[in-house]
Amino acid sequence: MSFGVRVSVSSPSLSLSSRNFSVPSSALYVGRKFRPSSDIYLNRRCNSDGKRRTKPLLAVIESSRMPELDSSSEPLQVFDGTTRLYISYSCPFAQRAWIARNYKGLQDKIELVPIDLTNRPAWYKEKVYSANKVPALEHNNRVIGESLDLIKYIDTNFDGPSLTPDGVEKQALADELLSYTDTFSKAVRSTLFSGADIDAADAAFDHMEQALSKFKDGSFFLGQFSLVDVAYVPFIERFQLIFKDVMNVDITSGRPNLAIWIQEINKIQAYTETRQDPQELVEKYKKRVQAETRL
Repeated sequence: MSFGVRVSVSSPSLSLSSRNFSVPSSALYVGRKFRPSSDIYLNRRCNSDGKRRTKPLLAVIESSRMPELDSSSEPLQVFDGTTRLYISYSCPFAQRAWIARNYKGLQDKIELVPIDLTNRPAWYKEKVYSANKVPALEHNNRVIGESLDLIKYIDTNFDGPSLTPDGVEKQALADELLSYTDTFSKAVRSTLFSGADIDAADAAFDHMEQALSKFKDGSFFLGQFSLVDVAYVPFIERFQLIFKDVMNVDITSGRPNLAIWIQEINKIQAYTETRQDPQELVEKYKKRVQAETRL
């Protein structure tokens, strides 16, 4: 049995559709071991002897994160006037809201509450959010969910740098791209998880490349960093890693705007503070596909 897709090769070019790959389920993921290639993953420090050592920056960040609350955790005193953002460290939807909170400098105004999605506290559904999902924001005695609605709410209702574009043209593109997020994610995931025609993923990444060419006053979708970047980066982060590590495909090849966007967004601390360990993301994908191939 094989997992993957077969596509014809016209040349060893740079787009997804130029690659042949088929991954046997008996030998899944024989690609090269992930090695972070960007300095964003590394924090160089010196030992007492003066020699430089390298310590993973993400390991430092993750070690300072509070543990996720699970079924054994005591209930919080909810609706006590504290504003809380409920997330999971591994959830891309929750990562959107987490980035928005960080970018607006609301770390002291919005308390971060991480939830273990594999072992959720019963009180979270009963007392906080009946949908039992993340993200959710507890604010002014009510709870707001759904990630796209939530990042707009955070931008509108809290102080800090605006994530909303100025100008009718930029707002129109923002609305279009925010509406496209689910279509984009489903197109790429259909290739990754069901072995659908890779042309769907190719077209989705091409759409990103074209959108990034609209405005010339910056490297982001609307020129300057905005809600659109917040909405897409958790997913592109994961897709780039998985395509590269598992399928040996570089999603930025032949897409210079996307390559620059990824480079520049990795300079946004509000985002890099939310990143999950790359190897963990790849391993989680591998386990999911392996589980599905056994069904």
